Amino acid sequence: MGNDWWKGAVTYQVYPRSFQDSDGDGVGDLKGITARLPYLADLGVDAVWLSPFFRSPMKDMGYDVSDYTDVDPVFGTLADFDALVARAHGLGLRVVIDQVLSHSSDQHPFFAESRASRSGPRADWYVWADPRHDGTPPNNWLSVFGGPAWTWDGRRRQYYLHNFLTEQPDFNYHNPAVQDWALSVLRFWLERGVDGFRFDTVNYFFHDPLLRDNPADYRDKTEPESSPYGMQYHLFDKNRPENLAWLGRIRALLDDYGAASVGEVGESHHAIQMMGDYSAPGRLHQCYSFEMLGRDYSPAVFRDRIEGFFKGAPDGWPMWAFSNHDVPRQASRWAGFGVDTDTLAKQAAALLLSFEGSICLWQGEELGQTDTELAFEELTDPQGIAFWPAPVGRDNTRTPMVWDSGPQGGFTTGTPWLPVKPPQAARNVAGQAGKAGSVLEFYRAMLAFRRATPALRQGRTQFLDTPAPVLAFQRGEGSGAVLCLFNLSPETVALAFEAPLVPAGPQQNATLADGVLTLGPNAVIFLPLP
Repeated sequence: MGNDWWKGAVTYQVYPRSFQDSDGDGVGDLKGITARLPYLADLGVDAVWLSPFFRSPMKDMGYDVSDYTDVDPVFGTLADFDALVARAHGLGLRVVIDQVLSHSSDQHPFFAESRASRSGPRADWYVWADPRHDGTPPNNWLSVFGGPAWTWDGRRRQYYLHNFLTEQPDFNYHNPAVQDWALSVLRFWLERGVDGFRFDTVNYFFHDPLLRDNPADYRDKTEPESSPYGMQYHLFDKNRPENLAWLGRIRALLDDYGAASVGEVGESHHAIQMMGDYSAPGRLHQCYSFEMLGRDYSPAVFRDRIEGFFKGAPDGWPMWAFSNHDVPRQASRWAGFGVDTDTLAKQAAALLLSFEGSICLWQGEELGQTDTELAFEELTDPQGIAFWPAPVGRDNTRTPMVWDSGPQGGFTTGTPWLPVKPPQAARNVAGQAGKAGSVLEFYRAMLAFRRATPALRQGRTQFLDTPAPVLAFQRGEGSGAVLCLFNLSPETVALAFEAPLVPAGPQQNATLADGVLTLGPNAVIFLPLP
């Protein structure tokens, strides 16, 4: 596949804390991941994305980094990482690692230097601002995790910016030295053999140097949201035009190594347009947003996102996902649209894996895994704790991978950092592997079908005007093209269909006979064109 291996590829996201514990301390680690890599190769994915495993105080479970070029001891060592990369490559898997470069931990040595003096060598490596005359923060910017995005520091007698936790101060990317340092971090991991990076919060690198107030959300709000962050239109604290030149510098470095990139666009306004802008030629290779990670499971939303992306960015490239470590699992979010969990999970697999673009799977989705109901005292996620009881936070989707029906689901011999509860334990790898009709075997079949069908990896998309709840589109053109049809509801739908086509690939609750296409609950059917 060469340097374009990422285009149309399927990446599997691993959350290191929750994938496999090798030493019994209840926390997953790199050796555990390495031991399970054959499972991922057998599943049929192209790459594995590792969420952060760097040194960290773990205030935000590793997304607060205190050393960007070392492994946190809870996950292992650099030697363990090197062994993981070697094993993955031996199995034909690419390795993509997270990079959390828009902010650091407040325990990073650079922040200690920056807060010590206004005139030190790293005084302007972070975003500092004087208070207003009444002592309040310089503007109205808010933190994603609640409260102002500014915290007072008595040593500098200034506020510092943090878009997330107080313990996650933002770097000042208007300083070229910060950009140069960030590129050195990427180079360190590229030299260790990684195949690419997933860039966290890729639209947060730059801020408005004039520190102008964000306006209120231009959309009418009938009542306050659970988090006030969503009540602003984030024109000045992120999404700045300076981002584009910075992404160009990243791309130039990656091209030197033949490595790939994907950016996370965390934005509720114009996210599809931003995905296109950020993945235009000379910038990142691909981007994803949260546009398919909501609660809408209608034909209109999927068609709108895909058509909107390729219409606005014909030279860009998307990565689509239905779940990740920040949102409720799809089987739980979309439960009302399925006749049962397994049937819905299999349809979601077929739907996602037939989309034009690259694909990302969240660990456990291939089992039809559901969210874990947690009590307040079981939470570790600062977002969940801050906004309890709604939104519920992110721990519910981050509970350990379930490998078998043994104690703690085969994840650990100790006490897991988050509990493995019976509803999740029932959906384990050993119980589904080799079992006809299981969600896991359907995923394997669907991944093999995508890999063997050029139209599904690279073909363009043409949507058919079918009535809801049916979603229908053609991938590719001419001989070798594939019609993809789905009934996104638990009710049966019948359509007149005269073409004498023969189904191929995974199929569910669909029949084509006597000029009628009958799509049962959550039906899936693929019809190759001759």
